[in-house]
Amino acid sequence: MTASPRFWEDAPATRAEAHFGDRVVTCFVDRPPDADAMLRTAAVASPQGDAVVDGKIRISHAELDGMSDAVAGGLMSRGVSKGDRVGLLARNRWQFVVALTGIVRAGAIAVPLSVRASAREIEFILGDCGAGLTICDAEKAEILPDTVARAAIDGPAGSSFEDLLAAAPTTTPPDLREEDVAVILYTSGTTGTPKGAMLTHLNIVHSCLHYAHCFRLTADDRLVMAVPASHVTGLIVGIYAPLAAGAAIVVMEKFDADEFLALATQERMTVTMLVPAMYNLCLLRADFAKHDLGAWRIGSFGGAPMPVATIERLAKLLPNLDLIQAYGSTETTSPATIMPPGGQAAAPASVGAPAPCADIRVMDAAGREVAAGESGEGWIGGPMVVPGYWSLSDKTAESFHAGFWKSGDVGRFDENGLLYIHDRLKDMINRGGYKVYSAEVENVLSFHPGVAEAAVVPRPDPVLGEKVHAFVHRSDPTLDEAALKAFCCERLSDYKVPDFFTFTSEPLPRNVNGKLMKQALRDRVAEPNGPADRRQADRTSPGRSERG
Repeated sequence: MTASPRFWEDAPATRAEAHFGDRVVTCFVDRPPDADAMLRTAAVASPQGDAVVDGKIRISHAELDGMSDAVAGGLMSRGVSKGDRVGLLARNRWQFVVALTGIVRAGAIAVPLSVRASAREIEFILGDCGAGLTICDAEKAEILPDTVARAAIDGPAGSSFEDLLAAAPTTTPPDLREEDVAVILYTSGTTGTPKGAMLTHLNIVHSCLHYAHCFRLTADDRLVMAVPASHVTGLIVGIYAPLAAGAAIVVMEKFDADEFLALATQERMTVTMLVPAMYNLCLLRADFAKHDLGAWRIGSFGGAPMPVATIERLAKLLPNLDLIQAYGSTETTSPATIMPPGGQAAAPASVGAPAPCADIRVMDAAGREVAAGESGEGWIGGPMVVPGYWSLSDKTAESFHAGFWKSGDVGRFDENGLLYIHDRLKDMINRGGYKVYSAEVENVLSFHPGVAEAAVVPRPDPVLGEKVHAFVHRSDPTLDEAALKAFCCERLSDYKVPDFFTFTSEPLPRNVNGKLMKQALRDRVAEPNGPADRRQADRTSPGRSERG
């Protein structure tokens, strides 16, 4: 189903265009030629307006433009050419934004990395994409592989990001084409091997225009970026979309409910994107009465469903706030659907309508589109859908068909054209908006010599939505939680490490065909206080209660 005119009747003009070889997609007619051009235009239109606010640091759009020129020049003087990959391993801070925009201006490909990733994950990603240089926080420099040069933020002179900032600005930036890759974002793989989704300029431009139109973004908006900048949500709705509109990004390094609301009050925040767990933490821990949030007009969310009770409570506390769900993925460069303004309360379980240029089909197992009201797998097409995965033609062929990305999510359209997501074909755990593929964790557990087999399932959590619960059939009876957790911490991002372990000396349940019966394990943890759980109490070990 393509976007319905009744939802986006005032959207800019569109037309069909051929892109990425054999795709025909609906594109905005009037659009910037590339992601960098969007920022150059904003610098001309709103030169003195805030672009980035990070504590006491305030950078205008004109200043950001100049800093991007300097970083681009510094990279090019170090031999970085168009198409080269440059890693970016930094927490939410103004330097992340400047490094990102400078890398893209140089015609290079930015490869953002999570600061929560393990050294092994980082080594794999940088090796897979062939990055020769990484801009990183100084404290992260030591975990980079020796094969990668580094430019450390706040690092020593001669090899620091500050040296790039002090470089002569580029006067001859490379020619950027909209099908050029601008960013590679690695997604967790169900086989344990991350895949690098290639975000092109065409993808980024259309996602920014989707947000600009559907959120009514202007240069007067101020967005608090509290989600990780290294994820697709932070990259697009947190950085590129507001900057392209001439708006301000207010950087928040780490989310805290009271600090978030205090910052929102201080900076007169108008828009933000959070995961539902963050809204729940605000309701649980923050005192709304202490904060003036009258400027907050859009509270977007994604990554997980928003409980109806949360929607209702926020509506009472903030009557002028419009909650808007956006549904998408790394492969769709963030939004594929966006809830039209004012629609979330009436359809709280819906993820919204297809974005103006999106083409979403619900397909059965035979590859046939089903009728409204019937469930199937969501296939997503449009100019924001990436052309594929870096150097993985086989994986690209598996996940993309005729220009559509096969999402692995089971959903349906209602009679009004709103999309509902019911379940996941992929075995994924949604931990407060962080995606954890159970197979990836199971693969790591299986490498421990004391583990005979392991199965990982989601455990319901009132704040984060789901936590990670591992059932472990151990061959070594002395193996305990501490040892197994330490083993996982060396090999996985911290949020992927199981929160709960159930150890057993018996094989895990399988059906007559030998297939692991995960549903039985899901049922066991679905009601933590139920009889089945109590029977396992002496063998179940709770992990950390919060890891965000």
